[in-house]
Amino acid sequence: MSLSTHVLNAVTGRPAAGLRVQLSRADGTVLAERHTDDDGRVKDLPAPETGTHRLTFDTGEISPFYPSVAIDFTVADPAAHYHVPLLLSPYSYSTYRGS
Repeated sequence: MSLSTHVLNAVTGRPAAGLRVQLSRADGTVLAERHTDDDGRVKDLPAPETGTHRLTFDTGEISPFYPSVAIDFTVADPAAHYHVPLLLSPYSYSTYRGS
């Protein structure tokens, strides 16, 4: 199993570099903290176990309304790759399971 994410600033159409991203378990235990690279990506997150996890993005640099965005997701297949992107603008965001 592997896990990655990326953040796109939907206003500029550019990657959101330098945002803090935290991976935690459902019980709140922090597993990792990283910053997005120049391409808005975090590629080296630890592979979480089966179960529910949360990615928390510090988004205040882009959004005056959403200082952070938390995305909960469930790892069902420990052998699969999970990619959890965030598309962000000042007053909205969306996510999906990527590849």
